[in-house]
Amino acid sequence: MPRPLGELEDAVMTRVWKWNRPVTVREVLQDLQQERSIAYTTVMTVLDNLHQKGWVRRESEGRAYRYEAVSTRAAYAAALMNDAWSQSDNPTAALIAFFGMMSEEQREALGDAIRIVQGPETPAPNPGSVPDAGER
Repeated sequence: MPRPLGELEDAVMTRVWKWNRPVTVREVLQDLQQERSIAYTTVMTVLDNLHQKGWVRRESEGRAYRYEAVSTRAAYAAALMNDAWSQSDNPTAALIAFFGMMSEEQREALGDAIRIVQGPETPAPNPGSVPDAGER
C-alpha cells in the first residue's frame, strides 16, 4: 500500500493527474509558482522522488524528462481508503462510522458505485409470493 503523499508531492501529482498527459518540470513549476514561491530544482526533486516511489514514469526528451502518472487519483484514493479500512480491528464499525460522515451526495455516489460493481440487478421477488424450498 502506498503511503499518503506529502503536501508538495500532492500539489505536483494534482497537476499531473489533472493534465492527464506527459508533463515537464518547467510546466509544473510555472503552474505551482502561481500559488507559491518554489525553485525549479525543488520541483525536479519532487518529480524524481515520485518516480522512485512508482507514482510517475518518465521518458527522456532531450536533456529533460517528461513525467506521466502511473495510475489515477481515484485509484490512489481507493488504495488509501482500503489501507485505512484493513487496519481497523473492527472493519464493520469503521465502515459504519465512515458512512455516517458522508454527505447525502457522497452516499448517492456510494450507491451508484455499489450498483456498478454488482452489475445488473436481479429482479426483486414478488412481495406477495411464497418462497419455494430453494429460497428458504
